[in-house]
Amino acid sequence: MLPAEPLCYEFDRHRSPKAEISPGETLVVESEDALSGQLRTPADRRDKQAMPWSNPVNGPIFVRGAELGDALAVHIISIEPLIGQCATYTGGPKWLAEWLGASPSQNVRICPIRAGQIHWNDEITIPYAPMLGCLGTAPDWGTPTTGPAGNHGGNLDLIEVCPGNAVLLPVFVPGGYLYLGDAHAAQGHGELSATGLEMPARTTIRVDLIKQARLPGPRIIAPGELIAVAVATPLDRALSEAYARLILWLEADYGWDRWQAYDLLTHVGQISIGHYTTGAVAAKIAKRYVTPAR
Repeated sequence: MLPAEPLCYEFDRHRSPKAEISPGETLVVESEDALSGQLRTPADRRDKQAMPWSNPVNGPIFVRGAELGDALAVHIISIEPLIGQCATYTGGPKWLAEWLGASPSQNVRICPIRAGQIHWNDEITIPYAPMLGCLGTAPDWGTPTTGPAGNHGGNLDLIEVCPGNAVLLPVFVPGGYLYLGDAHAAQGHGELSATGLEMPARTTIRVDLIKQARLPGPRIIAPGELIAVAVATPLDRALSEAYARLILWLEADYGWDRWQAYDLLTHVGQISIGHYTTGAVAAKIAKRYVTPAR
């Protein structure tokens, strides 16, 4: 098991690996919540001006044999709450302030997690649907923080980064240098307030290696869907690029004519949006449409 501390806030190829695994091995990884543990009771308050910062991740994890051009296939087996609760709060609405005003109450909310339900208040429960907000490899230039997302993964905040799915990530440096964290007990599309139902977690993953996959960015393979991810702003560009990546994936790996795939996705494609200001978009197609004769 990989303990959460010391906390890390970058996808950094220069750090010494915290673990080294071979392809096919399983690893249990603990992570602190995105609030860096500042909110444990309703009386606590978030302080973004002081350390700790936002979105700590655990890593790096060195995958033996991973080389530039390969891809890591990160199978998310389970995500379990570490302390039986999650936390959220309403900070400044920023992009919604034009309509809502700029001074909400901070409204810290501590939500117990019991029997597969998140108790948002005494009347409302939300199904426990865990996912990882941050999952990525280290780029071969620069040192991105855990705030943005990109072709390396990062702070995607996509609900499809969840148990049962495999996230494919490009490898830019030897070993891949995999990081993960920012677990949510649940999250809506767009992560409206920029704070999901944040929780410290214990995540079990299995990492496989795909040699010379040459991926342009993250992909997600679900039991019933193929999902291509792009990150760009404005959001319409990310949506366009995600669909283009999905079309080219169908062409390269499944023998589709790109223009037939373009037509089909117009009618059956679906999208998912991470935090709406970071530009992470997933374009999806159900697998049942992919394999019939084209």
